[in-house]
Parts: sequence; C-alpha cells; structure tokens
Amino acid sequence: MAKPKVLVVRAPGTNCDVETAYAFELAGAEAHRLHVNQLIEHPDLARSYQILCFPGGFSYGDDIAAGRIAAVQWQTRLAETLEMFREEDRLVLGICNGFQIMMRLGIFFDSGLTNPPATLTWNLQGRFESRWVHLKPESNHCVFLRGIEKIYLPMAHAEGRFLMRDEQARTMLHERHQIAIRYCKADGQTCDAGLAFPDNPNGAEWNVAGICDPSGRIFGLMPHPERFLFPTNHPSWTRLNPLPTHGEGLKIFENAVAYFG
Repeated sequence: MAKPKVLVVRAPGTNCDVETAYAFELAGAEAHRLHVNQLIEHPDLARSYQILCFPGGFSYGDDIAAGRIAAVQWQTRLAETLEMFREEDRLVLGICNGFQIMMRLGIFFDSGLTNPPATLTWNLQGRFESRWVHLKPESNHCVFLRGIEKIYLPMAHAEGRFLMRDEQARTMLHERHQIAIRYCKADGQTCDAGLAFPDNPNGAEWNVAGICDPSGRIFGLMPHPERFLFPTNHPSWTRLNPLPTHGEGLKIFENAVAYFG
C-alpha cells in the first residue's frame, strides 16, 4: 500500500518543520516540506497530499499576534486549498504556532462565523513558558489521539491559553466532541474548575490543550509531539526502566498514517 503523503508547510520563522517531517516519516509516511510561497505559486501541488501540517515555530516572527500573518496569507491566497483539506477525506494537524494559525483561520468551526466560540491568547502569567506537561485525551473521536490514554509532551509558547467565548460556546464544543485533549496531573486526573500551574502551564480554560473539528480529522494542540519521538528525549530518560522503544509523541503521527491504512 502506498504511503500517505504529508505536506509540511513552512514560512519565515518556522523552526520545527524538519523534526515534524521526520516524525511523519518515522511513522511510515512520505513527508515533504514546502515553503508557503511555493504553494501560493503552485496551489495544485497540494492535491497530491493526504495530510496537511502546520508545524511549530514563530511564523513571521509572531508580529502583530502569533500566527496572524500566516493565517491572513492562507485566507487571501490559499482559501481553496484549505477548503479542499477541510471538506475531503484528508487530515490537518497544527502544532503550537500551527495551532495558532489554524485557530485564526477558523478551520475548526462553521464557516462564516463572525464571533468564533474560542481563541488562543497570552499565557495567564504573561510570559513565555517552556516545560513538560501531562495530557489526557477526552476520547478516541480525534483521529490523531486514538488509543492514547495519557501522554507526556514538552510545550514552549507565550500565547497558548485557550479561552471560550461563553458557556454556550463551551457546551457546543463539548457536544460536538471538539475538546480533544486537556492538561492533567501526573496520575491522569483533571478537573473542570481548572488545574493550577504548572499542571496547567498557561491558564487555559477547562485545561484545554488542543481541539479538533467535529469530524475528528482536523486537530491542533499547543504541546510538541515531534519533540518526543525517542525515549532519550524524555527529561528523566536515565531513570526509565525499562526504556521504551519510542517516545510517546510518535503515536500521534502513527495514528495519522494508520487512518489511510
């Protein structure tokens, strides 16, 4: 069976595209890194890919706001390409800055909304935060999280605090199974009232670390699964006994590949 093809789109300031492409290749896919300007010039190139990925980094230096300029580029120059991945049986993944771009594009929500149900904003402590966090998927509804009960990943961002517009928006996201993964304690416990720092590293409402669209095919998260592909990436790897074969982040990419198996 042919390997699914992954399009990893980079822009000025993107700095996680190499690791992300490698993660997909390690999981069994064929990954290509493409500059957004190449895609704007030749948008038909995207048709041969089954998975679109917005990797982490600082696209356009996060000028104005994180992911804003990259999102405007896609809205004005690549709207048809984005709609193709959204409407057809393909997958979209956004990691950290990629998740920020996707949130500003509104790809998770109904088209034409003038008042989105959620946003990403500055961390509650008002500074860049870099640490490892425990995460718990809400269900197997999201393609990328199937079979994962709990996962430990690094995060590094300044604008990753997830906020919902109001109680009605929260109810809608919950009923549509769009709350995909949440920050939790080391034992997997979480609470709707909100965990304290550092379990919840940015003050995200309802401890939300990532969401998906209603189909489960489009997923974005703030932590970095591509930074935990090998057990030696673990901050305490010398204490792990036995040493696992792979890092926990690899499963997210394997799930994407398995979707086309």
